[in-house]
Amino acid sequence: MKRELKVPGIAYGGDYNPEQWPEEVWAEDVRLMREAGVNMVSVNIFSWALLEPREGEYDFTRLDKILALLHENGIAADLATPTAAPPAWFFVEHPEALPVDRDGRTLSYGSRQTFCPSSPAYREAALRIARVLGERYADHPAVVMWHVHNEYGCHNGECHCDTSAAAFRVWLREKYGDDLAALNDAWGTTFWSQWYYDWDEIIPPRATGAVPNPTHQLDWRRFCSDALLSLCRAEREVLLEAAPSTPATTNFMVMFNFDKLDYWRWAPELDIVSNDHYLQSADPESQIDIALSGDLVRSLAGGSPWLLMEHSTGAVNWQPVNRAKTAGELRRNALSHVARGADGIAYFQWRAAKAGAEQWHSAMLPHAGTDSQIWRDVVRLGADLRSLAEVRGSTGVAEVAIVWDWSAWWALELPSQPSGELRFQELVRAWYEPLWRSGVAVDFVRPDADLSAYKLVLAPSLYLVDDAGAANLTGFAEAGGTLAVGFHSGAVDENAHVRLGGYPGAFREALGVRTDELFPLLPGESVGLSDGGTASLWSERLAPAGAEPITTYTSGPLSGVPAVTRHTHGTGTAWYLATRPDPTTLASLLNRISEEAGVRSVRTTPEGVEAVLRRGPDADYLFLINHGERDAEVEVAAGSVELLTGKTVTTTDAPASLPVPAGDVAVVREPR
Repeated sequence: MKRELKVPGIAYGGDYNPEQWPEEVWAEDVRLMREAGVNMVSVNIFSWALLEPREGEYDFTRLDKILALLHENGIAADLATPTAAPPAWFFVEHPEALPVDRDGRTLSYGSRQTFCPSSPAYREAALRIARVLGERYADHPAVVMWHVHNEYGCHNGECHCDTSAAAFRVWLREKYGDDLAALNDAWGTTFWSQWYYDWDEIIPPRATGAVPNPTHQLDWRRFCSDALLSLCRAEREVLLEAAPSTPATTNFMVMFNFDKLDYWRWAPELDIVSNDHYLQSADPESQIDIALSGDLVRSLAGGSPWLLMEHSTGAVNWQPVNRAKTAGELRRNALSHVARGADGIAYFQWRAAKAGAEQWHSAMLPHAGTDSQIWRDVVRLGADLRSLAEVRGSTGVAEVAIVWDWSAWWALELPSQPSGELRFQELVRAWYEPLWRSGVAVDFVRPDADLSAYKLVLAPSLYLVDDAGAANLTGFAEAGGTLAVGFHSGAVDENAHVRLGGYPGAFREALGVRTDELFPLLPGESVGLSDGGTASLWSERLAPAGAEPITTYTSGPLSGVPAVTRHTHGTGTAWYLATRPDPTTLASLLNRISEEAGVRSVRTTPEGVEAVLRRGPDADYLFLINHGERDAEVEVAAGSVELLTGKTVTTTDAPASLPVPAGDVAVVREPR
């Protein structure tokens, strides 16, 4: 049973850390929160040392006051277990709980997440504080949700200590049915004399003189994700016992720089999926990463609305150069997340810190105070979100699915690939971007997902896939769908063993092609294509086996060899892109594939205007976000209302043209 968040409308707020400030500041905080329209804040995320000054001794005086103050002012609390930052006394008493890196160095405490995920002492201490919190605040009127931990795996996604090694062996024995021969077969340990005769011989993939075993590394990544998931489940169960009706979440990090956890396995454990998302300062079009992340998080939530638990009002503090947001960017960023299914918008953090590691991280209430552009933007956004209350609960509708798999990501970027230049996220984004520019709605799916709702399924980078996933994807095409597959996909099975007989392995028959040798391109190298474009990064000596060549190479060692093919498979169509076309060529190709599949865009818009649709029971909500520097006009349905201004767009029977100024956002309720 999924428990619902009982906060009306769109939740709005951020991380609130009043322990960083004297008590006389708190009254000003809640007064300003009300002015900004804040209706929920996350509290207690990093307060363990203050709540439990010594093992088993608790002081809830401060937290009691904070929760009472929030409730008196109509502000709900997302109450966190503070387990992401154990206090110093814990590590003095349990130094064995400190994490160890792959080079064998024990990392010290003094920041956050400096614990071994497999440490029994840490688990015991974390569950103890979670249980005490749960029992004390289970019925508190301010508490509407549990915030389990904070950003699992952000700094300790892997620990290579002996305790982790023992836990890894337990995990492996369960996975392989206590059959060491099965593990040896799966890992291919006859290579380089790696055969194991006893489970105790197995260690984590620590630093070694040559390339470690690929399957060893892959299973290690899976174990590390599961080890942290086990902690999350354990805390969640403790809280559920104390408060059976209160929903729980933990904040994912679906964004450009995090790959530690397999969130397909995590999402079903939560009542509400939530995410943290920060922009990459060096990305000139970070709005595309926002969109991709939002679509992926919505997909992890099973299409249901989700919560944005953290993003920034301005600059962050942890990139080489931390830029401020430009005029209107705060608003566009937040409403972009709402457009893609977020029913809550929150920031790190409420009040900018004057001390500590994140003192230069922006906040809702900046160092400059209320006489600042950020504060004015925060107040305006609060009013916008109140205007969008009716959007809550509406969902997205997509005709296109992109396959996303964390094991495939991990395996692709292991050492000793044909090319060390392959990056999973870059390959997926390259295919996602043209769809985004065309206003085509996208879901993300596992390889084994139900694909019946889609017209087009794209697998830009699926290096690793098991037999069931491959059969599911090719069966989609066989049953009448359109499938497009990117190079180096289907190459290995779930154990990272090469599928023999020629590439692209699992997809050879459905694609109607066979490759006998790979020709990856050097950095900066490109080859010509017969459609006038160019290609880079990858090529392969492909021979059609029933497929129709669409594009061939016109230069390089494979001149005349097909680079893009199309094949009728069953009653559907299967495309293969055996290289990386330049962005313009790729966009043209994907547009052709989409048109043939009968895919429609959400709305035709001028360049630079993003169109996203959320579907409610009685109306559609069309989000129009103008990222460009020119004013635009977009056609909307008769009888529409622009929710941010409350203005009726048209009352006639004919569609109307809605102006969307440069840098602005419009949200239109369209009747059905």
